[in-house]
Amino acid sequence: QVQLVESGGGLVQPGGSLRISCAASGSIFGINTRGWYRQAPGKQRDMVASITSGGSTNYADSVKGRFTISRDTAKNTVYLQMNSLKPEDTAVYYCYLDRPRMVRSWGQGTQVTVSS
Repeated sequence: QVQLVESGGGLVQPGGSLRISCAASGSIFGINTRGWYRQAPGKQRDMVASITSGGSTNYADSVKGRFTISRDTAKNTVYLQMNSLKPEDTAVYYCYLDRPRMVRSWGQGTQVTVSS
């Protein structure tokens, strides 16, 4: 059973930057996709970014050009670098792991607040 633990959330001013991380306990073998969703109060959970084991990335239109997802396979960690942050980026950010024929794994979430 792989567990995902997010870190790096916090309070940042509009226009600022923040990097959040998602570390996986245990080894992840084979084809997989890791990424991030976010959920603001009273709203649904939306996809933010994803990265495959082959390195292909995908982004929500709202974050393209501002956010960058990356992964360090040796550390079993995925990162989300967030630049030019806006108040509407405020949400709880959840990382996830998809593997073939297995239930999606979720982290516990990390709060990101963009406010002056």
